[in-house]
Amino acid sequence: MTFDWAPVWLTLELASLTTLLLLLLGTPLAWWLARTPCLCREWIGAVVALPLVLPPTVLGFYLLLMLSPNGPIGTATTALGLGTLAFTFPGLVLGSVLYSMPFVVQPVRNAFQAMGSRPMEVAASLRASPHRSFFTVALPLARPGLLTGAVLGFAHTVGEFGVVLMIGGNIPGETKVLSVAIYDHVESLEWTQAHWMAGGMLVFSFLVVSAMYRLERQLEIHSRDA
Repeated sequence: MTFDWAPVWLTLELASLTTLLLLLLGTPLAWWLARTPCLCREWIGAVVALPLVLPPTVLGFYLLLMLSPNGPIGTATTALGLGTLAFTFPGLVLGSVLYSMPFVVQPVRNAFQAMGSRPMEVAASLRASPHRSFFTVALPLARPGLLTGAVLGFAHTVGEFGVVLMIGGNIPGETKVLSVAIYDHVESLEWTQAHWMAGGMLVFSFLVVSAMYRLERQLEIHSRDA
């Protein structure tokens, strides 16, 4: 039996890029949700959290409609000469960012809220600009939430199935990620290959959860000693 590594590397590439984008986009969003007095905050927070309760196929279906040639995103990308994103790797990245967003935003938002307003007030009293205070005070204090969000976002992207299948299909080397490859092997009654991939996912998931608990414990000890 020859093991097909292509879905593994594609999955790792997708999860790494998605996690990076989620941290870049989700951190300022989490800061805004934690700090703004705007009355629409909870409505926007609810929209961000929708993937927690929404079936992946529902999100994938509507994303597929938007990415299609007649959809709003598909029309815009076609007009820009980029073609449509459906059944492409960039389309998978977009779907993964939207689907894994709450797994990054929520821990970071909780960390910002737990920080309180006192550290920023002290920084302001020392004439630090809001921009500098955010990077030198808020982000270091929110490090546990950032690390937890990064781990959860990466792991959740690795385990995606419904969304990536709906908007990416099953194109080898392009959109055939690990979860889709397992489904493909089961559908073809290739039990040995499916066992190897599913077993690897099981071990990976256990290691991720164990590492996250260990990391949180170490950060708690460090906070008490500081």
